[in-house]
Amino acid sequence: MATISTQVDAQQLPWITVPQRKGAFSMFKLWPRPAPTKENHKAELELLQSGGIAAHTSQSTETADDPSGKNIAAELMDVDIDDAGNYIHTLVIRQKAAENAAPKKARHSLVMTHGYFTGLGYYFRNFQELGGVDGWDVYAIDWLGMGRSARPAYASTMTSEEARVAGAEAFFVESLEEWRKRVGIDKMTLCGHSFGGYMSTLYALKYPERVEKLVLVSPIGLPEEPPDYQEKLRNGFRVSRNRNKPAAGQDTTPEYEEADPKAEAPAPSRAWMLMFRAAIGLWDRNYTPQGIVRTAGPFGRRLINWYVGRFAWLTDEQRKSLSDYAHQISTLPGSSEYALGDILRPGAFARLPLVNRIDGLAIPTVFMYGENDWVDYTSGEQAIRRIGTKAATSLHRIPAAGHNLHLENPAGFNKVLIDEMLAISKQ
Repeated sequence: MATISTQVDAQQLPWITVPQRKGAFSMFKLWPRPAPTKENHKAELELLQSGGIAAHTSQSTETADDPSGKNIAAELMDVDIDDAGNYIHTLVIRQKAAENAAPKKARHSLVMTHGYFTGLGYYFRNFQELGGVDGWDVYAIDWLGMGRSARPAYASTMTSEEARVAGAEAFFVESLEEWRKRVGIDKMTLCGHSFGGYMSTLYALKYPERVEKLVLVSPIGLPEEPPDYQEKLRNGFRVSRNRNKPAAGQDTTPEYEEADPKAEAPAPSRAWMLMFRAAIGLWDRNYTPQGIVRTAGPFGRRLINWYVGRFAWLTDEQRKSLSDYAHQISTLPGSSEYALGDILRPGAFARLPLVNRIDGLAIPTVFMYGENDWVDYTSGEQAIRRIGTKAATSLHRIPAAGHNLHLENPAGFNKVLIDEMLAISKQ
């Protein structure tokens, strides 16, 4: 692939200058830790193959077997983003033009970004259909410091909450922009899931001229924290007995009973509060699920197997491939995974909510949520009201799906996304 050669001052890049962060768990060296490597793509190749993608790598001779000849060809490559050895792991599907084809039309680019604790491989059930859309090149990336991308040092900027958030956001937004330059994409449809939706929104706000359309798939970080957030923190997030209280004018539901106003809510136990405060402390210090998996050694694989084993909508083969892949990317050295606590407060509420910043967005934006999503779709509705008439917006709820809607209902997810791609093609 032709890339744009750029001269970049390494001292200005947010992923270069920060010192390595070491946590309390770093003292425990019970198990050998995998070193970062550009090789050993086996788990990723097998996962992609189970989704109909015959991928090959530009760094080695590894390739996925395709005895049927029906899989879509794709390339896995590591795109350098600086001169210090940092790169963003990328999958790209390009359609080959027929020899006697008509003059080439302008091509469009779809760029897909993943959520937290995942990687580009989690779109393995979507690539085959998306890669068949005429006139489109499909890219998927691993965020810098996640998946199979480079793992540069990451450290929080603790001088203030604003600085803490700004430093974390710049790490991802600027590395994505540098990737775009190196790959040579002029304008893209940017699709982000969960954490990827948060960062994709920030990218679109800073570089609107590079985004043709924004597709936010169950994005985190949109709403403001609820009015009783601080009280919930003090009470260990114990649920109020009035949580199902109907709105004014609605009938009382069977699940709701008016609490006695003179009665006090039961206090959480001391043991619960100790555990809760410990968890909050770990969150604020950026301890992560990946860190637990790494520290647990061989038991970490059991945790991954348990997590992936809940995905009943996958075949046994797909669960095995996804588990192998998830374990591999979770045990690589920690890096930008530590940014989660910089961006979100406990309870997954953004320290600087996007809903208060999104009114500057003037790009066509599509929101997608699973019908059984833990992320509240009404935050998308609130964002649409904030955007107003500055851009075309729409919201879709995908049936028979939760937060990982692209995995749980790939047909429903793909249909919405392909419809948006075709609408651009017709312009």
